[in-house]
Amino acid sequence: MMKKLWQKTGTKTAKIVHKYIISENLTEDQILLPYDIIASIAHVKMLNKIKILNDKEVSNIIGSLKEIYKLNEMGNFQLAGKYEDCHSAIENFLIEKLGDIGKKIHTGRSRNDQILVAIRLYTKDKIKGLEKASLSLAKQILKFSKKYEFVAMPGYTHTQQAMPSSVGQWAGNFIEALLDDLKLLQCAFSLNDQNPLGSASGFGTSINIDREETTKLLNFAKTQVNSLYCQNSRGKFESFTISSLSQLMMTLGKIANDIIWFTSYEFNFFQIDKSLTTGSSIMPQKQNLDILEVLRANVSVIMSYDFQIKTAYHNLFSGYNKDLKISKHALIESFNITLNSINVIETVFKKIKPNINKLKKSFSKDIFATDLANEMVSKGIPFREAYKQVGENLNKIKIPDLQKNLKSKISLGAPGNLGLNFYEKELLKNCNEIINF
Repeated sequence: MMKKLWQKTGTKTAKIVHKYIISENLTEDQILLPYDIIASIAHVKMLNKIKILNDKEVSNIIGSLKEIYKLNEMGNFQLAGKYEDCHSAIENFLIEKLGDIGKKIHTGRSRNDQILVAIRLYTKDKIKGLEKASLSLAKQILKFSKKYEFVAMPGYTHTQQAMPSSVGQWAGNFIEALLDDLKLLQCAFSLNDQNPLGSASGFGTSINIDREETTKLLNFAKTQVNSLYCQNSRGKFESFTISSLSQLMMTLGKIANDIIWFTSYEFNFFQIDKSLTTGSSIMPQKQNLDILEVLRANVSVIMSYDFQIKTAYHNLFSGYNKDLKISKHALIESFNITLNSINVIETVFKKIKPNINKLKKSFSKDIFATDLANEMVSKGIPFREAYKQVGENLNKIKIPDLQKNLKSKISLGAPGNLGLNFYEKELLKNCNEIINF
C-alpha cells in the first residue's frame, strides 16, 4: 500500500486498522472516484483564480486528473490493495507524475470536504437517473391503464370486496403515487444541491479560497455556508435522500405485493409472462414470482439503511466523525436497489395482462350494495335510510352490467372518470423539466 497522506516518518499503522476501516471502504470509493476528480478539477481552477497555481501548473494537474478519469473508465485505476481511499489515490498519482506540483492540490481543502462534495455530486447524478427511470415507469403504467381503463375489477377495503373498481383505476393509482415520489426526489436533490467544498476539516481555512467559484464551476445551486454544518450535514442529507428512496420503494413494493396476490391461483386476476418466473426443485408445477418477492423484501432493506444512518448520526459530537463512513455503502446500495426495482416493475407491466373472464366472475353481489343505496338517494331517499334498506335486503341485489356500472362513477378519480389526461400533462411537464436541467 502507498504511504498514507497523514502518515508521519517512522510511524506504522497496525494491519488490523487497515483491515477494519479501510479495506471495505474502497469499493464505495471506486464508485465515487469520478466525482472526486470532477470536484478536484473545480478546486484546481479556483486555486488558479486566487493565484495559488499558475496556468501551466493548472494545465498539468487537470491533464493528469483527466488521465485518472479515463483510466478509471477503462478499469485500469484500481484502489484495492494500493490506496487508503480515492482522495489519496488522486493525490499520490499527481505527486508521482508531477512531483511538487501535485503536492499543491490539497491546498485549502481536507479529505472531509472532499468526500462530502463527491457524495453530493454522486447523489445529484443518481437522483436525476432515478427521476428519468421513474418517469419511464409511470408512462408504461399509463399505457397499461389506458388499455384496460374499463376492465372491471373488484375493489377492496380490509382485504375484502368493497366496491367495483377497474384495472385502469388500480394501475392509475400508482402513476399518481410515482408523481408524488418524484416530488420527494426533487426535494432530496434540492437539499443535496449545496456545495460543501472549501469547508475543509469543518473549520474553514486561513487561505482566501473562493467557495462561490467552485459552487459555480460544479453547478451547485448554492454554497453551504457554515463550515461546521457542512460536516454535521453528512448523514443528515444521506438519511433524507434514502428516506425519499424508501417512499418510492414503498410504491414499488405495493405494486409487487398486489401482483403477487393477483396472479395467485386463488385470485387469478392477472397473467404474467413465464419468463419472469422461477421454478421449484421438487414441485414441477411451480411458477414463482421470486423477482417481486425479492423486491418486496428490498423495501425493508432501504428502510433499514435509513434507520442505520439515523442511529449512527443522532448522538455524534459536532464535527467530522468516522462513524458516518457507513453512510457511503448505505447510500450507494439504496440507489442501486431502487433503480433496479424500478426497472423490474417496468418490465412486469410490459409482460402482464388481466384475465378478463376471471375478473368478471369474481364479483360478489354484495359489492354493488353502495351503488344501489346511491341510486335510492338519487330518487330522494335519505342516504342513511337507503343504507339501512339495502343492508337488510342484501340477498335481493343483482349483478348489473359491469361496463355501465363503471362508467356511471363520474366523480373525478372514480372508475368512470380516471382523469388520465391529468397524468399525461404531469408526466410531460416532468419530462421537460429533466430535459431542460
